[in-house]
Amino acid sequence: MALKNKTVVISGASRGIGRAIAVELAGEGANISFNYLKNSREAADLEREITVLGCKVKSFQVDIKEYDAVKTWIDDTRELFGRLDIIINNAGIVRDKALALMEPLDWQEVISTNLEGTFNLTRAAIVALMKQKSGVVVNIASVSGIAGMPRQTNYAASKAGIIGFTKALAKEVAPYDIRVNAVAPGFIETDMIGSLKEDYKNQILKQIPLKRLGRPQEVARMVKFLVSDDAGYVTGQTFVIDGGLSII
Repeated sequence: MALKNKTVVISGASRGIGRAIAVELAGEGANISFNYLKNSREAADLEREITVLGCKVKSFQVDIKEYDAVKTWIDDTRELFGRLDIIINNAGIVRDKALALMEPLDWQEVISTNLEGTFNLTRAAIVALMKQKSGVVVNIASVSGIAGMPRQTNYAASKAGIIGFTKALAKEVAPYDIRVNAVAPGFIETDMIGSLKEDYKNQILKQIPLKRLGRPQEVARMVKFLVSDDAGYVTGQTFVIDGGLSII
């Protein structure tokens, strides 16, 4: 088990891609600390699933937008598990709307959750990683932050910001043997996609060369590679998982 006794911190892991990442990494022996915002039942279900795998796990009800709360989460995680090894910035929301109809709150909530949330968690953890001179950060971006998507100016801006954040931080912390990479999923089978109308989903499928949606587990396996020693010479990169959607 390649990640045995490693401590992994994941934001927004109670469902979707975050949940798949938590289960995938626990399957490699990692202990998991994750936050959720509201759904305590889903968080408890994930805790039980990871416990069955023989790993330590703890969920924290934390708003990723609140830096002080995130710092307390990290401090409690270090006390509980003894160290930090891997940070996964996954928490994110969408508030899709044409810019002409977008309210300032639609913009601010997406930027605060997706981009500022990535800052909050990484900032809260980075000093500990630097002191131990080891660690891995993986940020979940989006193909929208690379190619742009209509009605997603807020989301695309937040995810493009995460990609820039990834590159800058990778250069900054490389001397401390800390690697920082991003994963940019396309359309993945999650609750977010499940809420879309069927005709719109069919339109999406026509644009994807592989003619199917991605699976959360496929994103999780890419993350597993990036946090492993097999990716020891990889940093500052963004890995697209979109079935060919963004091919140019």
